[in-house]
Amino acid sequence: MIPSLTLSQAWAVLSAAIVLEVAGTTCMRLSEGFSRLTPSVLIFVFYAGSFALNTIVIRVLGLSVVYAVWSGVGTVLTALIGFLYFKEPATAMKLVCIGLIVIGVMGLHSASRLPA
Repeated sequence: MIPSLTLSQAWAVLSAAIVLEVAGTTCMRLSEGFSRLTPSVLIFVFYAGSFALNTIVIRVLGLSVVYAVWSGVGTVLTALIGFLYFKEPATAMKLVCIGLIVIGVMGLHSASRLPA
């Protein structure tokens, strides 16, 4: 039985889930179409860990907040890795859209702290 998390602990666990998801997605690129063994295996290891942590956090923060924040922050971090590490083009439109995702995640974070 997993003990209940406080709100602060839930956000910390969600952060860890996001890091694992970003690592898994980055390994997709590094696997070169499943032709490299280590990053190919790590895709599944990182995603399994991320989903396991999400399952724990959903009890505290709720599905709507957890999935939206997990996917939104993961998308932003993955895009930044693409721009900075893989040298993908960072167009103005991409940056504006990333900014909108950040605003949405901040709104969800704020809304989750308000009393029901």
